[in-house]
Amino acid sequence: MEQELKDKIESLIKSENVFLFMKGTPEMPQCGFSAGVVTTLKQLGIPFGSFNVLSDMKIREGIKEYTNWPTIPQLYIKGEFVGGHDIAVQMAQSGELLKKVG
Repeated sequence: MEQELKDKIESLIKSENVFLFMKGTPEMPQCGFSAGVVTTLKQLGIPFGSFNVLSDMKIREGIKEYTNWPTIPQLYIKGEFVGGHDIAVQMAQSGELLKKVG
């Protein structure tokens, strides 16, 4: 991965305590899994930043390489990769997500 792309991805991740790479926007998700993570975060009252990977193919492919995780959405908390839809929902149900956010 080129350094410029890696730096851009890292600056996005660090821009918010909770950050979501998703398809679409929080106001208009473009896939069910992205919508599910957005809904989960909103229901828990967790503020988050996001990036629409459909707007930038370099970021869309780069984030998969960055985490070695093949799917979108990807959720980060305090700069750390947490997982995708299923992991985020499971963590929310167990109370672990709120605990991790602090």
